[in-house]
Amino acid sequence: MKLEALRVSICPAGTRRETLVMANRNELKKALIAAGFEVYRTLPDRIVLADRVRDNLIMDSGVSVGFEGELSVRFVVRAQSGEFGGEDPGELFQRARALASSEQGAGYREVATEVVPIADPGDKSRVLDTWYEVAFERQLDSVEAVLGELTRLIGLEKTATPERRR
Repeated sequence: MKLEALRVSICPAGTRRETLVMANRNELKKALIAAGFEVYRTLPDRIVLADRVRDNLIMDSGVSVGFEGELSVRFVVRAQSGEFGGEDPGELFQRARALASSEQGAGYREVATEVVPIADPGDKSRVLDTWYEVAFERQLDSVEAVLGELTRLIGLEKTATPERRR
């Protein structure tokens, strides 16, 4: 099964730039499942992988594959404000970024930050806690490279804990 299609663009200097793009989302999804990954959710531009917490419970792993344009791998790290009482949002974002410090040297760049309120399941108007999330992303040129990165990133610690104080 062919998973990639070659797209050639001509750069302004007249040089060719070749990039590999997915033929379609369903083929990528099949490749992920065949490689042993579980899909948590499919978004318009990416596939989010699941983390199996127990036999009957899966959660968002914080790792996803982008397939629009070039292939990319994204992971999200976070700090939960309740774990670090009294720290301001800037400090919490820095705690999250510290988890990804080794990945920035591996070609990942910060692409987004988000403040995510965690609502009480019984009363959506009540906020129990807040996550301070930072997303990092890297473009890759083949499905094989993506699968290798995903395997590594699934095991990456993605939530700051009080034991990791500066």
